[in-house]
Parts: sequence; structure tokens; C-alpha cells
Amino acid sequence: MSAPCPHSPSELAAALLERCDLPPPGTPLTCAVSGGPDSLALLALAAAAGCAVTAVHVDHGLRPGSAAEADVVAAAAARFGAGFRATRVEVAPGPNLEARARDARRAVLGDDAATGHTADDQAETVMANLLRGAGVEGLAGMRHGPRHPILRLRRTETRALCEALGLVPVDDPMNRDPRFLRTAVRARLLPLCSELAGRDVVPILARQAEVLAGDADLLAEVASLLDPTDARGLAAAPLPAGRRSVRRWLAGMRAHPPSLAEVDRVLAVAKGEVVATQLAGGTRVGRSAGRLSLSAASGPAPGALLGGPGWSASAVRYSRPVPHGPAARSDEQE
Repeated sequence: MSAPCPHSPSELAAALLERCDLPPPGTPLTCAVSGGPDSLALLALAAAAGCAVTAVHVDHGLRPGSAAEADVVAAAAARFGAGFRATRVEVAPGPNLEARARDARRAVLGDDAATGHTADDQAETVMANLLRGAGVEGLAGMRHGPRHPILRLRRTETRALCEALGLVPVDDPMNRDPRFLRTAVRARLLPLCSELAGRDVVPILARQAEVLAGDADLLAEVASLLDPTDARGLAAAPLPAGRRSVRRWLAGMRAHPPSLAEVDRVLAVAKGEVVATQLAGGTRVGRSAGRLSLSAASGPAPGALLGGPGWSASAVRYSRPVPHGPAARSDEQE
């Protein structure tokens, strides 16, 4: 996917738009625009597609001078006839900085905002999720659509568009910070993979993610037919569907999704191998009259499988079964 070489910026934009997933002309579209080449290209392409664009710049306050980058975005928005809004969020230094900054950004932008992630970002997301031990959902990466409308473009193409339009993008040094896994994947792992494969692996990983997205959607649809509080139905279901159903159920009750070990312990309760299990965060899953339920935990430490020698069933307080919630999908890399 090399950058096309039309004769004018408008021809270049038109060629790139053929591979974008932008909504119809006139559709209101909030675009997250940091001032980097990818997000500036998103702004330009969304405006060229006729969307009613509002560019939103979020300053995380993580480095000196970051607030001034809003001026770059404001100027670009004015040039392309887009609205503009700037906001600042507070992200304290410490562990998981990227994830916390992403969460703060999402809270400001809302769920429907478009981001400038490219195929290169997709490849990095897939590899980073693989290293973290993700399942099919994580290996499916980000999904094509209005939230990620330029996911089929390459970074070389977004930079070429900015150059053709005379836009001078912001240089964010955090994109080269070796403390972050994504930076190491970008600078070291993907080049090594390409060298070993004898070809550019970014299109391969992006295509793999798109294929796995379909598999993940099918699995989610099958899992949605299960009631995770029905012990017998859960125990009889294929293991992948049962795991997905339990994971979705538990994820709706807590800030972080459950681990595979926790999911499998809940399935053990459903199968009658144990009577109850305690999960992280002070939650207990028990079985009574063929139903699973959640209750506040007391007694053994998290991870305990209750029902063995010396365990008393009276220690488990059962609650009314929690309703089966809608499928949850994660795009952790925005």
C-alpha cells in the first residue's frame, strides 16, 4: 500500500478517500486531532468528504508546550471550514500512563469520535496485544468504520497528504519514548518481523486483524445467546462461547475485564465442580438451584475455589442473578 502520486493535493485526497470509511456528506463528525500527521490528515480528508467536522484537541499536560499545539489544530480547522474545540485533562505521572491518558481522552471525546489511526497503528496494536496475551478480540485490533475511518491508510500516505497540503504537523517526542511498549513495537519489533519475513508485515497484520474481527463478531453473537447465570446452559455450551459469555457478564460488573483464570473458575462453578469461587475485587460467584449469582465476598482469599474440605456452604451469600448485558467491544489502542 504505497502512497499514490497524483498531480495535486485534491487528487491525492480523492485517491485516499477511496479507502476511507467516512460517513456521508453533511454528517456531523467529531475528530480527535492532536496535530500530528495522522490526525491532521483525518481532518483534511473528513472535510474533503463533506462531513460537518468538529476538530477536538485534548491537551494531556504531559510535556512543556503541549497546550500551544492546539493552535496548530485550530489553524487547520479554520482552513478546512471545521469547528474547533480545545480541552485539557489531568493525567498524573505513574504506571500505565498511555492507558490512563487514553481513558481521559475518551471521556472528553465521547464514544463516537473519529481517530486518525492507520494500518501501521493497527499492526502495532495487534503485536502489542499479542505480547499481552490477548485473545481473538484483542488480536482483531481496531474495527474499520467511522470511529477509525483511515485505518486502511499508511503513515507514509498521511504524511504525504500533509506535505502536499502544506501542513506542518506537531512532533510528539512521546512517540519515540522507549518506556512505552508501543514505541518498542514500532521501532524494533515490526522492523525485525519485516526483516525476517522478507516483506513489509504491516499489511499482513492489518489483514489478519480484519479477518479475526469477523471471527470475534461471530463468537460474540453466539455468546449473546447464552444466559451466563444459567449454570446448565453455560456448562453445556462450547468452551469459547461459554468463556465469552462469562467474560462479558463479569466485565459489566467491574472496572477491568476478568482474567482467563477467573473466567474458567466461574465455569467450574457452572459445571458443578465447585460450589462457588471468589474473584478479584471482593466478588464471589456462587451456584444455587441451577443459577449463578454474584455477591460480596467474605472469607477465603481471591482465587479460592469454594466447596472443598472444610468449606461451609453457609459462608456464601447468594444474590439475585444479574441480567445478561450487551456485548462489549474494546478499541484499547485509541
